[in-house]
Amino acid sequence: MNTSLAVRAHDITKRFGDVVALDCVDLDVAQGQIHGLVGPNGAGKTTLLGLLLGLAVADSGSLEILGTPVGRALTAPDGVAGFVDGPGLYPSLTARQNLAALAALRGRDARSAGIGDALDEVGLTDLADDRVRGFSLGMRQRLGLAAALLTRPRLLVLDEPANGLDPAGKKHVHGVLTRLAADGTTVMLSSHRMDDLEALCEEVTILATGRVVFSGPLGKLSAENRELDYRLRTSDPEAARHLVLATPGISVVAGDAEVVRGLVPALDELVLGLAKEGIAVRELAPVVSPLEAAFLALTEQEQEAGR
Repeated sequence: MNTSLAVRAHDITKRFGDVVALDCVDLDVAQGQIHGLVGPNGAGKTTLLGLLLGLAVADSGSLEILGTPVGRALTAPDGVAGFVDGPGLYPSLTARQNLAALAALRGRDARSAGIGDALDEVGLTDLADDRVRGFSLGMRQRLGLAAALLTRPRLLVLDEPANGLDPAGKKHVHGVLTRLAADGTTVMLSSHRMDDLEALCEEVTILATGRVVFSGPLGKLSAENRELDYRLRTSDPEAARHLVLATPGISVVAGDAEVVRGLVPALDELVLGLAKEGIAVRELAPVVSPLEAAFLALTEQEQEAGR
């Protein structure tokens, strides 16, 4: 057993009839880490999260969660909480009553379960006595997070937790997850929002057709070895264009001087050249984020290989 890892999966395979949802998946997630899980629809993300929550069992392979080998019983391992496909809530009950019902199912007294603290943590104190049927999607997601926090989990498994959140709500949830990780809780986070993953995650795993096509630090998905398109805005566009055309390894995309393409080292040379010429750089940002670009490239390669 490896107690430094919150999750250790080796050669995990899961089938549903003739469909192979997970195909020999290996995954290590360190304790106290926010780890992102991404992939196209049907890649196996929900199946993998379900295994972590005890909602399904693997057909083969080994899985350790929080240092304990997972058996073949459909039970959530101790110290694990979260949700997939949205939280299960009672629409006719209030937010507070929902959490009290969940506490009772776990054999805990509502008065000592920390319901008020959980609601406050996710910013729902003012809506604690409102019925859930009137909640927006984002509010339901936050209540689902509050329900998971009731157990004070050491591994928190979340499927699209920022789904439906407005910018203020997303910022609040990001803050909650960051604080949890700082206190030692491991967060396994599935999302289609690349900006959320880049803001929160130390490492990511990309799934395609049930296989892991990448797993590691976000830095490895940077543009060091992949050309990306960048928006370039300067104080002197005409002079900048001449310098762009004269910089090896940099090209102008579709004749537009404000969109350039190149590797990071070439872009560094361009920025230095602009500075030497006294041209101020007002914006140099990827048109598509490095994570999204890598995601598209890796999943397209996997899909081509599977044809």
